Amino acid sequence: MKVSCVILPTGRVNTMLEAWRRVDDWGLHAAYTYDHLTWRSFREDPWYALVPTLAAAAASTTRVRLGPLVTTPNLRHPVVLTKELQTLDHLSNGRLSVGVGAGGTGYDATAFGAAPLTSPERHARFVDFTETLVHLLANRIGDIATDHFVAHDTRQIPSSLQRPRPPLYISGLGPKSIDLAARLGDGWVTIGSSDERSTLDAVRRQIDWLATARSRHGVTDHFEKILLDMHVDEHPLASLEAFLDWAGRYAALGITEVVVHYPVPDSPFDADLTTFEAIATTGRELVANW
Repeated sequence: MKVSCVILPTGRVNTMLEAWRRVDDWGLHAAYTYDHLTWRSFREDPWYALVPTLAAAAASTTRVRLGPLVTTPNLRHPVVLTKELQTLDHLSNGRLSVGVGAGGTGYDATAFGAAPLTSPERHARFVDFTETLVHLLANRIGDIATDHFVAHDTRQIPSSLQRPRPPLYISGLGPKSIDLAARLGDGWVTIGSSDERSTLDAVRRQIDWLATARSRHGVTDHFEKILLDMHVDEHPLASLEAFLDWAGRYAALGITEVVVHYPVPDSPFDADLTTFEAIATTGRELVANW
C-alpha cells in the first residue's frame, strides 16, 4: 500500500511550497491538489490555481509524484488541459499522475454562469471529457468529436514523457462512473460515500462493482484503487496507531493507495504536524508491504 496526501492550494505561497518540500523529503508516494477556484470553508481565503501550483511544486521537489485529484469539466476543456498536463509531465520529469472527476454542483461549479447540470447530464459530460482526454494524451495529433467536446487537428507536441501517457485515475462513487474507470482508467478514486452510510461499507460495495466492471471490460493488468479520506466518519490523522488501524482495514479490501490531507491550521483539515510526519515516515514504511 502507498501513502499520499493532498496539499490544499491555500494560505501563504511560501508555507504551501514548504509543505511540498516536506512531503518530498518524507518519502510520500504522491502529493495531489484540488482543481477549484474556491472551495468550501476557504472561499474567502487565498486559493491558488491548479496548474501554476503544480508547476511550482514540480520545481520544488525531486521525488514525490504530483497532480490534480481531481480536475473536472466544470472548469477545463480537454484540449487546453492536455497541453497543460503534458507540460507538467515534462516539468516534473515524468512524475505526473492525473485524477479526473465529473465535477460537483457547489462552490465554483456555476462560476461561468451556466445553469447547474442534473446528475445524468454531468455523467454524460464526464464520459465525453474522459474519452477526449484519453485520446489527446495518447496521440500527437488529435481528432475527436463528442457531444460536449471537440478536438480538431490539434497537436500534442511534445507528448508526455510517460508512455503511452501519464496514469489516469478516474473518480467514481456509483456503478456508472466506476464502470468508466474500469474501461478507460489506470486506477479508480473513491471517497467512500456522499451520504450517511459508513465509508468502509461504501468502499466494500464499490470494490464489488469495480470487480464486475473490470471483468466486463476484460481488465487484467495492475489497477490502482485509491481512497481519499474526506474526514466524514473516520479520523486517521488522530495518531499513528489510528492511521495504521484505518489503513489496515482498507488494505484488507484491496485499496492500494490511501490519501490524507496535509494539515491546515484553523480549518476542518487541522491536525498535528508531528503526528502527520510520523504517519508520512514510519507509517508509510510500515504499510509499504501490505
